Amino acid sequence: MKIHTNKGFTLVEIAIVLVIVGLLIGGVLKGQEMITNAKLKRIESDNAGIAAAMFSYQDRYLQLPGDDSGAGGDGTDAGRFDIYDVANANNGNGDGLIGGDWTPAAVTDESAMFWMHLRAAGLIPGGGTDTTQPSNAYGGLIGIQDGAFEIAGHVTIFGQIEGPIAKILEARLDDGLPDGGRIQSDVNDQTVTTDGTASSATSYDDAERYNLAFRL
Repeated sequence: MKIHTNKGFTLVEIAIVLVIVGLLIGGVLKGQEMITNAKLKRIESDNAGIAAAMFSYQDRYLQLPGDDSGAGGDGTDAGRFDIYDVANANNGNGDGLIGGDWTPAAVTDESAMFWMHLRAAGLIPGGGTDTTQPSNAYGGLIGIQDGAFEIAGHVTIFGQIEGPIAKILEARLDDGLPDGGRIQSDVNDQTVTTDGTASSATSYDDAERYNLAFRL
């Protein structure tokens, strides 16, 4: 009678398998880290690019984009951008403040025309009649607003930023707290306050998404 014996794996074979698994897991984690770093850098570069475009516009035309009272003309003068053929329809009020919420209620809000004026001036990509807000690396909108929380002046706001990413950005660029400093935030389903009050968030939660306001 022939007896069959089952041969198991040797220690060397098991060790080789464990090394391969470890390399695969390490590769996945490294890849995720590279993706996260790329998204972080995009947020930082997008914010810097918007600030540079806004101040370039101001230097060139002596008014802020969106608030520019001469962008669309007044019916007798064609204005800065002759693509705007309706008198005053594409002008701001020229008071030195970009009015409107960071997610504009109407295309005539200055916070919507901000993007249109920058595009008309060739400072950001797109057509000069386009008020569409750009999106950030995490799928949320990017907006402009005069004042947010306790930040005086204009801010850029990046919506739907994941809690862990908000923590990293705060640690890199500010004080690490959502309710103070040049970067402040609130959870994504709340309206960014414009009445000078502090954020209602006092710490970042990894399970939440945030609207991050960056002082320009």
